[in-house]
Amino acid sequence: MQNNPDVTLITPTAPVATATHGGRAKCLQRLNRLDLPVPPTVALSFKAVHAIAAGQLPDLEAVLSQFDTTALLCVRPSSEDPDWGGPNAVLNIGMNDERFAALTAEMGEQAAAALYLRFVQSYAVHVARLDPDLFDAVESDGAVGLRHSLRAYEDETEEPFPQDRGEQLGAVLRSMARAWEGTSARLLRQAKGAPADAGLGLVVQEMIPGFGRGECGSGVFQLVDPVTGAQQITGRYLSQSQGRDALGPGVEAIYLERDPRGPSLEELAPEAFAALKDHAALMRRKLRAEMQVEFVIENGHVHILDGVRVPRSSRAAVRIAVRLAEDGVISPQEAVMRVEPHSLNELLHRQVHPQARRDVLTSAIAASPGAATGRIVFTAAEAQASAARGDPCILVRRETSPEDVRGMHAAAGVLTERGGMTSHAAVIGRGLGLPCIVGASEIRFQTKKRQLVAPDGRVLRTGDIITIDGSSGQVLAGEPAMLEAAQDESFQTLMAWADAERDIGIRANADTPADAQTARNFNAQGIGLCRTEHMFFEPGRLTVMREMIFAETAAGRSAVLERLLPMQREDFVQLFRIMEGQPVCIRLFDPPLHEFLPTSRQGQRELAEALDLPVSNVERRVDAMSEYNPMLGLRGVRLGVTVPEIYDMQARAIFEATLEASKKGEPVVPEVMIPLVSARREVELVKTRIDAVAAAVAFERGQEFDYRLGVMTETPRACLRAGEIAPHTAFMSFGTNDLTQMTYGLSRDDAGRFMSAYVRKGVFEEDPFHVLDADGVGELLSLAVERARAAQPGITLSICGEHGGNPESIRLCREVGFDYVSCSPFRVPVARLAAAQLAIAAKLGGEPNPKFKM
Repeated sequence: MQNNPDVTLITPTAPVATATHGGRAKCLQRLNRLDLPVPPTVALSFKAVHAIAAGQLPDLEAVLSQFDTTALLCVRPSSEDPDWGGPNAVLNIGMNDERFAALTAEMGEQAAAALYLRFVQSYAVHVARLDPDLFDAVESDGAVGLRHSLRAYEDETEEPFPQDRGEQLGAVLRSMARAWEGTSARLLRQAKGAPADAGLGLVVQEMIPGFGRGECGSGVFQLVDPVTGAQQITGRYLSQSQGRDALGPGVEAIYLERDPRGPSLEELAPEAFAALKDHAALMRRKLRAEMQVEFVIENGHVHILDGVRVPRSSRAAVRIAVRLAEDGVISPQEAVMRVEPHSLNELLHRQVHPQARRDVLTSAIAASPGAATGRIVFTAAEAQASAARGDPCILVRRETSPEDVRGMHAAAGVLTERGGMTSHAAVIGRGLGLPCIVGASEIRFQTKKRQLVAPDGRVLRTGDIITIDGSSGQVLAGEPAMLEAAQDESFQTLMAWADAERDIGIRANADTPADAQTARNFNAQGIGLCRTEHMFFEPGRLTVMREMIFAETAAGRSAVLERLLPMQREDFVQLFRIMEGQPVCIRLFDPPLHEFLPTSRQGQRELAEALDLPVSNVERRVDAMSEYNPMLGLRGVRLGVTVPEIYDMQARAIFEATLEASKKGEPVVPEVMIPLVSARREVELVKTRIDAVAAAVAFERGQEFDYRLGVMTETPRACLRAGEIAPHTAFMSFGTNDLTQMTYGLSRDDAGRFMSAYVRKGVFEEDPFHVLDADGVGELLSLAVERARAAQPGITLSICGEHGGNPESIRLCREVGFDYVSCSPFRVPVARLAAAQLAIAAKLGGEPNPKFKM
C-alpha cells in the first residue's frame, strides 16, 4: 500500500501533503515524526475520496491489513482548511455482535454496550440516512438501549445491522465522500471561502476506546486560554468517554490541572497529566503553534488522536503570536502575518462574550464594529439627556443626518433602518468608534409611536434595553455578557513589529479634538481628512451659520462669518497641538448649505424667531435652496467659487491657528484641501483667494509660515484631468466614497437595500462601498496617478475615503503607488497591520496574510 500515495499508512516518510491529503492527515504525520503516541492511521487523498464518491472504493483489504484484526476504527474528515468543515466523524467501526461479546468480557457490559450503541446510532443516521427521531425513544444507554437501537435499525431498513468490518468501513467512506460533494455542503464551504473544487481527504485511525476497567477516558488539552490567550492549561477530561464527549453540554467533565472548583486529571492520573504537558510543549515548539491536543487515556496511558491549532479569540490570537515570537519559536514577521487584520476590531471595542447567550431580534449590515447595550431612544436630544443621566442608550433612527451627530456622540450605539457601509451613520460611527448597525429593514421602525416591531412580532419601546453587535450585525434583546476592549502589551508589541515592516503611510480621518486624540493614541501618522462642516452643527454655531445663509450680500456674509472665525481657529489650534507637528489635512467646507436649514415647520418658526424674520421669508429661502440631487449640486468647490466668503474665513482660521500652535513645539505646516474639484479653473480661482488670505495673515502677524494646498479628487473627470490639475497642487487625496458613487451611478446611502442581492447573484464580487473596486474605480485611480505624477513628479497622492481602512483596498493603494491611506481612527491599527502584511508578502513573493493552517 505504501506504493500508492492515494491510500497510505501515515509514517514519517509517507507521501502526505496538506494540498493532497488535507490538514488533519499532514498534522498526524508531523505528530508521527515527533514520535508521539499516535494510533496507526491510513490517509486517503482527495483523489481517492473523489473516486469513492463516484463509486470506486479503494482496496479495503489493504487498508484493514494495516490494523489489528480486532481493532475498532474511526474515520475523520481531512480538508485543506479546517474552517471548511466536513462530514461528521464516525467512531467504533468494527463493532458487531462478536466484538460486543469479547469486549463485555474485557471491560464490562456497560462499556461495551456504550461503544456498540454509539456506532449503531451514528451509522444509522450518517450512513443509512435514517431519521434521528427513530432513536428518541431509546432512553437506556446500556445493553437494553443497544437492543432497542438494533431493532429500530432493522425495522426501518428491513435488513440486519451489518456485521462485517470491511462492509461497515466501505459504507462509511462512501457516505462521507458523497456528503462532501453534495450541493448543500459545497455551498456551505464556498460561503467560508473554499474554492468550488475543494477536495476532502479521509483518515482511518485505530480506535482507542476510552472505556475500560482502569482509568480510561478522553478529552482535549491546551497550554493557553482560547479567549484571553493567557498561558494556562485549559481543556476538559471525561472518564469512560470517547472523542470530544468531554466538551458536550451538561457533561460532568473534570478539570485538567488541580482546581479548587472540583476534581482534576492531575490528581486522578498524575503520570498521564505530566505526559500530556510534555507532549503539548513539544508540539508547540516543533509545530510552531499553540496546539489543542485531542487525547485518549487507556488504563493510564496517553494516546494522541489529533492536534489542531487552538481555537482562539482575536485577543488570544495576538497574544499567542507575540509570545511565540518572543520565545523564538517564530519570527516577528511571521507573528505579524498570523493575525488577521479585521480581527483587531475585536480588541479595540467591547464585544459580546463568545459564550454568551444571544436573543437575536434581527440581523443587518455591520457598519461599525463593537458591541453596546443601552436603552432605546429615538432622538438625538433624548440621547444627550440619557448621557447626562449616565444612562447608556442606543440611538434608533430611520437614517441619521448631520444634526444627529451630537446625539451619536452621546449614545452607546446606533441602529438605523436605512443605509449602507458608507451611509452617514456608518461613516460617523466608525469615526467615533461607535458600534453601529444600518439597513435593519426587517424591523418596522414606527417612530411616531416610538416603538420597533421585530420580525417575530416583539414590540420594543423607548427605554427597553437592546444590544447591538456592530461586528456581526446582530440586534439582540436584553444585555448579554460582554468582553471588554484590550490593547495590552502584546497588542502594542505586534503593532510595533508591523510598523517596522510596512511601506505606506497610515493617517486618520478626524473631525474633532477627541478624534485627533484617538488617532494619536493609535499612532496614526497625521490627519488625512478633517471634515470642517461637522464643527458647524454645534448649537452655538448652527444659528450663526444659518444667519450667514440668510445674509443678502457678500459683506453681510463676511460680517456674520467673523463671529465663527474664532471658534474655527480654536478648533484648528487644538488639532494642531494634539498632532504635535504631524501633518493635518483640513478639507474646506463641503456640504450643500440647505443641510443647515430646518425642514420642519416648527424648526422654521424657531429659526424665524431667532433671526427676527417673518416665517414666510424663512420658508421661501428654504424652498429656494432645495435641490433635486444635492449630492451633485451646489457643494464643495462650487460653494468656494460662488460663496467665497466661507473659504476665506476658514483659510484665515487655519493660518492664524498655524501661527498660534507653532509658538510651542515644532512649526505647523497645514494642508488645505479643496473638495469636489472637476476642473483646473476651479482650483485656480480658489487657490488665488487662499494665497491672498495667507499673505494677509503673514503681513498682519509679521510672521511667515508654510502651508500646502491640495485637492480632494472624487469625480471621474478630476481623475481623467489629473494631469491639468496636478501642477497647481501639492497633493491630491482621492475621496473614494464619492468617486465610487459617481463611477457606478449608485447612491451610497441607498445601495444597501439591494447590494446583498447583487453580490449574491454575482453582479459585483463585493460591495464596492466596502471593498474598493479594482477594475472600474481602480482604473480611474491608476490613470489619475500616472497623469498627476507625469505632470508633477513630487506630488503627494493618497486616499481618504472609507476604503482607506480596508485591507483588501490597501493592496490596490500600494500597487497604484499612493503615499498614504487615511481612515477612521479606530481602523488605523487594522490598516497598519494590513499594510505590514502586504509589505512582508511582497518581500517573500507570496500572498499577504495567508491563513495559518495546521
